[in-house]
Amino acid sequence: MNKITQAIVFLSLAGPGVVGNILVFMRYVYTSALGTEKRPIDLILIHLALSNLIIICSTGVTDIVTVFYFRNFLGDIGCKMMVYLARMSRGLSICTTCLLSVVQAVTISPRTTIWTKLKPQTSCQVLPFLLLFWIVNVLISSNLLSYIKAGSSLNRSVAATFIGHCYMLPSRHIIKWLFLSLMTLRDVIFQSLMGWSSGSMALHLYKHHKHVLYLHSSRFANNSPPEIRATWSVLILMAFFLFFYWVDFILSFYTGFTVTHDSTLLNIKVFLEFGYASFSPYVLISRDVHPPNVLHAH
Repeated sequence: MNKITQAIVFLSLAGPGVVGNILVFMRYVYTSALGTEKRPIDLILIHLALSNLIIICSTGVTDIVTVFYFRNFLGDIGCKMMVYLARMSRGLSICTTCLLSVVQAVTISPRTTIWTKLKPQTSCQVLPFLLLFWIVNVLISSNLLSYIKAGSSLNRSVAATFIGHCYMLPSRHIIKWLFLSLMTLRDVIFQSLMGWSSGSMALHLYKHHKHVLYLHSSRFANNSPPEIRATWSVLILMAFFLFFYWVDFILSFYTGFTVTHDSTLLNIKVFLEFGYASFSPYVLISRDVHPPNVLHAH
C-alpha cells in the first residue's frame, strides 16, 4: 500500500467520522439544552461523540500527517500526548458504550423488576459514572507518558517498538503486565455488562413484539414496530463495536510484545482504532437509539 493510498484511506475515515460525531454532539447538546425533558441518555451520547472525536483527532490526524513524511513533527511531548489521548479515549469509548447499553436495558425493563430502581432519572445521576470513567482511564493509560518517545530524541542503541509515528521504549515486565492486566480487566468487565444488557434488551423487545402480534390482527404482522427498530439499532452498534474492538485488541496485544516493524499490521491497526469512532455516529443518526415510549406503557 503506497503513501497516497494510505492518505486516501485515512481521510475517507477521519473526515466523515469527524463530521458524523460533530452532528451527533450538536444534536444532543441542543436536545439537552433546549428540550423540556432532560434525558440522561442524551448526556451519554454527547460523551460518546466526544470520546470518538478525541480518538479520531489523536489517531487519525496524526497518522495522516505521518503519511506525508512529517514523521518528527510532534516531538517528545506531542508523541506522548497523542498516544496517551488515543489510548485513554479508546477506554472512554468502551465504558460509555457500555453505560449506554445498560441505561437502555434498565429503561425498557418492566416496572415490576428490581432493575427499574437503577434507572437514572436526571443527567446529574449519570455524571458520577462519566467522571469515574475519566479517572479510571487516565490512570490505566498513565504508563505511556514514561515510555513514549519521538524518533528525533530516541537513542538508536535502545531497542524500541515503532508505533507508526513514535516509539515505545521497553518497560519492566512487571509494569507491562500490571497495566495490561488492568486494561484487560476493565475491558472484560465492561464488555460483559454490555453483552448482558444488550441481550436482555433484545430479549425483552422480542417478547414485547410477540405480545403485540398476538393482540393485533395478522395484517400488522409485516409492519416494523419501533421496538424492533430499536433492537436492530442496539445489535448493529454492538456488532460494530465488537468487531473493531476484538480485532484491534488482538493486533495490539501482538504488536505490544514485538519490536518488529510490520507496516501492513500498523495500517490495519490504525483503521481498526478509529473505525468504530467513525462509523458509530451514523448508526446513531440513521436509527434512533432511544427506547420506544410504547414500552413504558406496556
